[in-house]
Amino acid sequence: MREYLKFYIDGAWVDPITPRSADVINPATEAVAGQISLGSAADVDLAVTAARRAFAGWSITSREERLDILQAIQAEYARRQSEIADAIIEEMGAPASLAHGFHVGLGAGHLQTAIEVLKDFPFEEVRGPTLIRREPIGVCALITPWNWPMNQTCVKIFPALAAGCTMILKPPQLAPFSAQILAEILHTAGVPAGVFNMVQGSGSVIGTALSTHQDVDMVSFTGSEGVGVQISKDAADTVKRVGLELGGKSAVIVLDDAALAENVSGATAGMMGNSGQTCSAGSRLLVPAARMEEAIAAARAAADGVTVGDPKGNVAMGPVVSKAQYNIIQDYIRKGLDEGAQLVAGGLGRPDGIDKGWFVKPTVFVTTNDTVIGREEIFGPVLVIIGYDDVDHAIAIANDSNFGLAGYVNGLDTELVHSVARRMRTGWVSMNGGFDFHAPFGGYKRSGNGREWGEFGFHEYLEVKSMLGYAA
Repeated sequence: MREYLKFYIDGAWVDPITPRSADVINPATEAVAGQISLGSAADVDLAVTAARRAFAGWSITSREERLDILQAIQAEYARRQSEIADAIIEEMGAPASLAHGFHVGLGAGHLQTAIEVLKDFPFEEVRGPTLIRREPIGVCALITPWNWPMNQTCVKIFPALAAGCTMILKPPQLAPFSAQILAEILHTAGVPAGVFNMVQGSGSVIGTALSTHQDVDMVSFTGSEGVGVQISKDAADTVKRVGLELGGKSAVIVLDDAALAENVSGATAGMMGNSGQTCSAGSRLLVPAARMEEAIAAARAAADGVTVGDPKGNVAMGPVVSKAQYNIIQDYIRKGLDEGAQLVAGGLGRPDGIDKGWFVKPTVFVTTNDTVIGREEIFGPVLVIIGYDDVDHAIAIANDSNFGLAGYVNGLDTELVHSVARRMRTGWVSMNGGFDFHAPFGGYKRSGNGREWGEFGFHEYLEVKSMLGYAA
């Protein structure tokens, strides 16, 4: 059993000021997998003080010094990548193939991207008589979710480090193990004392203490809309910058062509990845109404083909993260049935043959865009299929949402795919499976503000200074 009872503050592993611990549950077995300490506002004060003190030196380091640190982290991350994956399997139930693949690969990708961007990032430029400088914003609070532990953590830490900021990481209480290993990696790589700090605990305590702290200059949060709104309110009194990456109800528009069945199948299987616990998941599948039966058949076959079980085995889908999340998803499935949605695959309860762990059946409904399951983020392996009359109708349905995080367009006509993508009101559109670590990621509307990934992720952690008369 893992015991992570110390916090990382000012370059050392320290005991919490007031000892208090919590169990971490393995969602596949419902057994206790380990313990973490729960921090307090006093622990946050220590971490912020260390970060503020370290900022004076780290903020004026050279590009080369920061690159040396990031490359040292990269070498250590590669050495311990398998350990991180094993921790992710244990803490949030990701299947082994996904944990050892995309989960740790996303962290490595964001680290490599930060290195690439830093090499040529224009921290200074002359415009006429004025020098424009981009300077580190200061002490940053990084608050991350449990669903993609390395992705959401690394996409914040590495750009912040590269920009010259210092930071306090608040990892997710449900999935804290991988963050602990990452903190050990940063320590071994030689990140200077106080530049990176980590305090474990509950969001209501640690997140609030960070958001309201007068010496925190910026908060970067990924998680639910409700918590993001509260963080914004808490941060308002100190007028700190707040970057939010929140929820989604992203549409997959499958165009009416010969690849429809293949694209429906791929979108269905993709939705079930990570047990549907992805903010950018394509949870609304829009298909031509005239070909609905063909789409249903393809979706049913894909959903029924998703293997569910022990994440340490050769399966496509493990459990959802917790009993609470399981119950939320079951309530949504029940609501779909009560609303009269057509159940295509899955449904209530655990998959056949599984009687322990928070496993959900890969579930597909046919419904309309005005239902609860058609509009609200379920955050589980539940896909809704919605029919459209023509391309204009498909775009109207896709944009008829409170969210605007991601979108997907799949079809054989490249020009049409591009046209549809341009009209979708989302911050990130993948066309026929496109992916790019350098592409900015973030949302419109209630999906948040700001952008992460690549060069745009650096701007989150930088202030802009004008030096007038520089070239006079």
